[in-house]
Amino acid sequence: MLTAHRSCGIALAEAFDRPPAAYQSLRRGGITGQGTCGAVVAGQLLLGEFLGDPDPTGKVTPALRAAMTRYLARVEAELDRGSSPDLVCNNLTSPHGEFLGPARHGFCTALVGQVAQLVDDTLREHGVAHTATPVTLADGRRYDPTLDLEPAPKTS
Repeated sequence: MLTAHRSCGIALAEAFDRPPAAYQSLRRGGITGQGTCGAVVAGQLLLGEFLGDPDPTGKVTPALRAAMTRYLARVEAELDRGSSPDLVCNNLTSPHGEFLGPARHGFCTALVGQVAQLVDDTLREHGVAHTATPVTLADGRRYDPTLDLEPAPKTS
């Protein structure tokens, strides 16, 4: 593992340079596993942060309405849910064994990557280009995705 474990919502918040604290509540489908996948909900929140009206009493912006419609349609059509009939966290993850096991971790990591791509595509369709920023890997090295496609191998 190159990076320390993060919940799906926190991983997406960090990927789009948003403060991650509130995204903790998305962990495991709203903590209980009974809610919608935290990655999918994080995608909705990110679109709101980037395309919504900053005035809390403002109306839904046309850009946000269009982006949300597009994002949710793509989630429905493209997101790899495995054998799950819906986007409920427990239904998505239960076929992959232990919650902290490698199969479930791999499934969720891939799902988060798909959601990040859908969010990025949707934002770009609305004129918002987000540049990936460097991250600190589990071993303390910094990885800058704008310079490398793969992090340098660890040398001892």
